[in-house]
Amino acid sequence: MSNAPANDSNVVLVTGGAGYVGSIVLRRLLEHGYRAVCVDTLRFGGASLIDLWGHPQFAFEKVDITNHRDLDAVFTRYDIRSVVHLAAIVGDPACKLEPELARKTNLDASIHLLERSIQCGVKRFVFASTCSNYGKMNSADGYVDETSPLAPVSLYAELKVAFEKRLLNEVGPEFGICPTVLRFSTVFGISPRMRFDLTVNEFAKEVALGNQLTVFGEQFWRPYCHVSDYSRAVLAVLEADEKIVRSNVFNVGDTSQNYTKKMLVDELIRQVPDARVEYVHRDDDPRDYRVKFEKIREVLGFRISRTVPEGIADVLSCIRSGVIRNPADPSYYNIPV
Repeated sequence: MSNAPANDSNVVLVTGGAGYVGSIVLRRLLEHGYRAVCVDTLRFGGASLIDLWGHPQFAFEKVDITNHRDLDAVFTRYDIRSVVHLAAIVGDPACKLEPELARKTNLDASIHLLERSIQCGVKRFVFASTCSNYGKMNSADGYVDETSPLAPVSLYAELKVAFEKRLLNEVGPEFGICPTVLRFSTVFGISPRMRFDLTVNEFAKEVALGNQLTVFGEQFWRPYCHVSDYSRAVLAVLEADEKIVRSNVFNVGDTSQNYTKKMLVDELIRQVPDARVEYVHRDDDPRDYRVKFEKIREVLGFRISRTVPEGIADVLSCIRSGVIRNPADPSYYNIPV
């Protein structure tokens, strides 16, 4: 599906646009007058794009970003001015399951995408990274921020850090492109391409189905952010003055949304008092981080629009009402279940 004119100056290429985050990013861009070109392999299906089909500002290219020839052809068909790079093998379990594909997709293909973007005169390059890059806090009572050392403890985070370094340290102003890194919190919430292998969504799903929820390592911290707010962060970067986002890094989330798993369960029980929960204690977790988000608030004026309790309520009601009829469907998971 190719319907964007080659001379349009507002074309944004979104890799992984049919995914959990990307499908909302596409809608946000279209709402704000951009032309959106979605590149995706449809590994988890294309149902998230159905309502966009035929939209005059939308184009779809079924392309695997690891296929350099096919990806290069996309750049010849559109005058792409910005790239939002979301496509990846996402999450620690998925990367552990397919490490070779993860390296090929998350690093090698990302490098080629960046190089091609520079060659074709792309002005903005927004990279979706992760707060998992921080690994484990030095102090159990402390916080990490964008200046904290990166300590990846998984292949997923290692590959994100490797491309971050390439993007930030080797792409100066002379290349004519404005690169920005967004380190996303652990995501949750309802999306056109729904996922139930994410902590908040998984916990709420189990409780909504009346199952006993088993929680491992209830004391460890993570920051959380609603999937719809990711798209707002992307838009904020695309519309910001280049001088304040060039070669810059922003954690995406809100400091108030740092939770332990025990705190998530407490919120679930407030909404579902008869929820059945079993804790399996673990003394150590390689990832344990509480994150500050003042920078994105102060520099870009970014504010979240949805909180963890609101996201829990949404997932509970979506399942209980029958809108999502079979949460066990494999399409809702990034690894086999």
